[in-house]
Amino acid sequence: MSIFDVATTRRGTGSLKWDKRPELQPFWVADMDFLSPPEVIEALHQRVEHGVFGYAVPHDGLVESILCYLDKRHGVSASAEHLVHLGGLVPALSLAGRAFADPGEALLTCTPVYPPFLNVHRDGALELITVPYVLEDAQWVFDWDAMENAVTDSTKLFLLSNPQNPLGRVFSKEEILQLAEFCDRHDLILVSDEIHCDLILEEERTPHFTALQLPEKYAVRTITLLSPSKTYNIAGMGYAYAVIPDKRLRHMFNRKSGHTLAEITCLGYYSAEAAYRHGEPWRRELISYLRTNRDLLTAFCREKLGNVLIPDIEATYLAWLDFRPTGITEPNQFLEKEAALFLSDGRLFGAPGHTRLNFGCSRALLQEAITAMGNALGK
Repeated sequence: MSIFDVATTRRGTGSLKWDKRPELQPFWVADMDFLSPPEVIEALHQRVEHGVFGYAVPHDGLVESILCYLDKRHGVSASAEHLVHLGGLVPALSLAGRAFADPGEALLTCTPVYPPFLNVHRDGALELITVPYVLEDAQWVFDWDAMENAVTDSTKLFLLSNPQNPLGRVFSKEEILQLAEFCDRHDLILVSDEIHCDLILEEERTPHFTALQLPEKYAVRTITLLSPSKTYNIAGMGYAYAVIPDKRLRHMFNRKSGHTLAEITCLGYYSAEAAYRHGEPWRRELISYLRTNRDLLTAFCREKLGNVLIPDIEATYLAWLDFRPTGITEPNQFLEKEAALFLSDGRLFGAPGHTRLNFGCSRALLQEAITAMGNALGK
């Protein structure tokens, strides 16, 4: 039995995932049901036992662990000055919009995409331009021609999700280079959200190419957002960071934050350090477990359901399901009513007729969801 087969009771604990709709089985928000690595839990115990929880700053151990992680995992040599510590990546997306575009100017992104990408423009009174990804040879890719037609002189940023949420794509080096060239040609700041980069299910086949590895000429317009939160299931700790090698860009980003960003707690800092220092064996076991869950869900959709389409999931623990061939126009409502399942509505990602299923759960619970879905569609 895997450690990830152990079910931990979360309902009634103030869990957003489990307590928002307690009458339904939750497979929606990107929050796994697994216990965090024991070393993370132990680090939190030790910090709590200290007993004083005043205002915190990033301690040396945290910074060292991040720089070591960037070097070992991504082959990136960064310095402490390149890091901007954040209480989350969604505020960073909003901050980037306000820092690099004036009211009335625009940001560009591709859909479907993580819902905050489609909403943060409002914080800076910006225009939102979206271009759908296209399906080519069973793979979701950028529509370069449509992007060229959509970008305007007033467009100032491109927001990228890589690995892509909800499509599960790991964009290739060639794709990221082409995107960087597109941004350079149109004078756009590239904001690359790479929060799922340590959740690649087959790294030899689809290695992650981080924006931090782009040629130096693109660094002056690139911001890379990272966090251990999704990988190690510590999202509630509220810690993330931006890596911004260019001093001028970093200054513009920091200057616009004003008083809008929350303080980061000492527990957030210490949990992140422990995850990066000690979590790799746990992460590898997690990837193996998620890969089997993915294969179970993919086979079920393709072999048993047939008319519910699922892409090849290269990363994340999130599955993007296309219900349009079934004739069901509101899959979330259907699954809530007929299967008592709570998934993420595709409308929020810019794609009606779709839904997103979180398979970061025990295999037994995933099997229950599969069975309930099959029974509902069988009716």
